[in-house]
Amino acid sequence: MTDRLRKTLFWAFVCATALFLLVPTLIIVPMSFSAGSRLVFPPEGVSLRWYGKVLSDPDWRAALGNSLLVGSATAVLASALGTAAAMMLNAASFRGKALVLGFLLSPMVTPVIVFGVGSYLVFARWGLAGTHVGLIAAHTVLAIPFVLVSVLASLRMVNPNLALASAGLGASRLFTFRRVTLPLILPGVISGAVFAFITSWDEVVVAMFVANTGTRTVPIMIWNQVRTSLDPATAAVGAILIAVSALGVVLSYTLKESDR
Repeated sequence: MTDRLRKTLFWAFVCATALFLLVPTLIIVPMSFSAGSRLVFPPEGVSLRWYGKVLSDPDWRAALGNSLLVGSATAVLASALGTAAAMMLNAASFRGKALVLGFLLSPMVTPVIVFGVGSYLVFARWGLAGTHVGLIAAHTVLAIPFVLVSVLASLRMVNPNLALASAGLGASRLFTFRRVTLPLILPGVISGAVFAFITSWDEVVVAMFVANTGTRTVPIMIWNQVRTSLDPATAAVGAILIAVSALGVVLSYTLKESDR
């Protein structure tokens, strides 16, 4: 078997696997444009009526507003905390550094159902269950690892002599960070913030434990619709979620490419 044939078979297998994984997700998009009242494929005609229903329904609009609020706040907090943690781990050298890094990355591997139950038990005692603050706090914990990994990767490519030169010229640490380090790692910070937003935007398990009817997000609304009455409006919201997530991934990839 020639190298060219092996490469062709390999890429054919990769494309077939990607298609197999993506088709069940992307099939929601044409179904969201159905003119009928049933969620079927192929769709019964073409119409934007279900997008109009989502944008005019007060429950869906409230859920979209909650998702945007919680996602934006999560992105800001996770970016600040994750960047600070990444800079500390990158600059410091101490015993147990790997243990600290593992602890900060643990939300990525902790079962979400376990984290959701724990968050509810703690937040219920603190009076944060059913509030935007509690939901933002829970999502921030889940999102910090993504910012940490992204910023650490950017810091690995920054020449440490630049910060030393700035300090040698009399600049303070804050000035050096603001004018030297931050501009260099900014693509990594923004990329981490994008992933933090997507993490909050798509998360449903923890939100079901922490949120209530006044703070429910779009994924919770979709879950409720699936359990009760499934119509193309759910597909329309799903298409919006897919579009936002895909846009975030493209933006993150673009920023990573510009950081090289």
